[in-house]
Amino acid sequence: MSDDNSSQDSRSRIARRIFPDGVDPDPRFTLANERTFLSWIRTALAFIGGGIAVEAFTSEIFTTGLRATLSIVLMVIGFILAAGAAVRWHRIESAMRRKTSLPLPLIIPIVSLASALGAGLLVLVFAGLL
Repeated sequence: MSDDNSSQDSRSRIARRIFPDGVDPDPRFTLANERTFLSWIRTALAFIGGGIAVEAFTSEIFTTGLRATLSIVLMVIGFILAAGAAVRWHRIESAMRRKTSLPLPLIIPIVSLASALGAGLLVLVFAGLL
């Protein structure tokens, strides 16, 4: 028993489940949204890689506790960015399908704050205050 709407929908079952309403947007916009998602993922991987590098290569520079803290903070930022990128991709795709205004990019203030905090921590570390 399928209703008229789902019998005319040529999308896969998972596509209908993730985006149940709206119409397919112009493929150029969907592909641009995917490129933006991949850029955020690349940034997340850089933070995670930076966390691994801090732990692996800075034993002569930082104390064990500070090194572990910096490493964990960088990796957590990376995980948050990756999750935020997926949420942002879905929210934008949904808005395009419903032809509504695009949502505010909440991930940008998170990245800005995290970067500012990281830079501040590095200044304190290299100034010898931490």
